[in-house]
Amino acid sequence: MVARKTKGLKKGSISNREKLIDEIEASINAAELMANRKIDKINLGISGEFIRGINTQGAITIGNNINNNSINGNTITENDVKNVLDLTKAISLPIDQDILHVIPQEFKIDSMNSIKEPVGMTGRRLEAMVHLITVSSAAIDNLVKCIEELGIEVSDVIYQGLASSLSTLYEDEKELGVACVDIGSTKTDIIIYCDGGIKFTSTINIGSNSITNDIAVMLQIPISKSEEIKKKYTSAKANLSSDELRFEIPSMEGQVKRSISENEVSKYVEARMIEILDIIKNECEQSGLKEKLTYGIVFTGGGSSLKNFEKLAKEVLDMPIRIGCPQNISGAVEQATTPSYAVALGLAQWKIFKKQIVNIDDEKPIFKNTMKKIKSIIKEFF
Repeated sequence: MVARKTKGLKKGSISNREKLIDEIEASINAAELMANRKIDKINLGISGEFIRGINTQGAITIGNNINNNSINGNTITENDVKNVLDLTKAISLPIDQDILHVIPQEFKIDSMNSIKEPVGMTGRRLEAMVHLITVSSAAIDNLVKCIEELGIEVSDVIYQGLASSLSTLYEDEKELGVACVDIGSTKTDIIIYCDGGIKFTSTINIGSNSITNDIAVMLQIPISKSEEIKKKYTSAKANLSSDELRFEIPSMEGQVKRSISENEVSKYVEARMIEILDIIKNECEQSGLKEKLTYGIVFTGGGSSLKNFEKLAKEVLDMPIRIGCPQNISGAVEQATTPSYAVALGLAQWKIFKKQIVNIDDEKPIFKNTMKKIKSIIKEFF
């Protein structure tokens, strides 16, 4: 696995295009060296405040264009499923937003509810309930262009919160209710499952870098040094850190050497982490699904790797908490199965996951001709 600090990207948006291209190229070169093979295609993960989640639905008359007057209706085909999913995209979006994912929650055939796989069943009316994930057109186009400039093809674009959930959650959790929360460096992705389907998506612009920045300001040290201190000495719960164990604070040349206890610096870490957890709690409450989270929250991402984070999260959120690591990774190095790699492993296995959650093979990352396709379907079936 290859991991690098991202330069040229801030909270999911490009801040310095040339730096970002250089970083992407360096990462690809390192990955090619490690894998001993040429990389010409990649899956791109995307996240930021421009991500939106919408629950919607669509319905068609089954086989209305076929001379079949069976009293029990017609047999549902894969094409019927594609058509009804296309109709779910007939919603009003801001001019700068595109649909990234169309994820089925369930299907309804006539009066039969909670159907996961309708193909082969018989009926007269097929209805689909879906969760749409939308994204900024400009944000995604600019990122794709940076990668294509290096001669690399983008096979699929995937919401990072979705990728994390697919690599870390168990099926029972998705069925009975769970939130997957990925605390990244500059943002936090939240995705909620109930009854086996995605019901809520949110991205908030705060992550573990805020803790790093707090330490840097408090101790007046470079960001790189504060990141080292955060990982090595701090605890998400200050009362579980040592008040006696002290460490030396890096100082500039000519400055007096200083030291600080683990407990003292952890107090600042705990305060910021409580703020992040309170925002996450509010998002879960705003979703209207908090009471349905039987399995509580599965935390992943680098921010969940802080010492004693799980204990603090249970205390603040008062619900079941689990730290999510990528599952079913055969032959992976130990590093690849830590929370920090949840997105990367989800992206790597996207082709398998895509078939499982969409049930059809040709879901596209961006639907440029949505309205044209919808009008064609409406004309055919109604």
